[in-house]
Amino acid sequence: MVQSKVLTLLGFCKKAGKLVAGTEKVTELVKKGGNCLVMLSSDISAKTEKELKYHASGGGAVFIRLDFDRETVAHATKTTAGVLATADEGFCKAILQGGNNL
Repeated sequence: MVQSKVLTLLGFCKKAGKLVAGTEKVTELVKKGGNCLVMLSSDISAKTEKELKYHASGGGAVFIRLDFDRETVAHATKTTAGVLATADEGFCKAILQGGNNL
């Protein structure tokens, strides 16, 4: 149940225009050093994760690995990216809580 809530939140985040998708766009966001939540699909390589964390060092980015692969995330967000991020405080909190506030 919690998993479907997180996917629902990702869909809402995308529709609200608060979701950044794709490795390049997320890298740009984390390089700015602001607070954001970076979400990695379960099938993203360790190398990609390491590179993103390198670019985010010293910033306020929080990283989580989702329990979903890119295909599952694509159904919720209408994007094929496996690297997602949001800087929206409300979405960050809700996703980190597992969508329990829905």
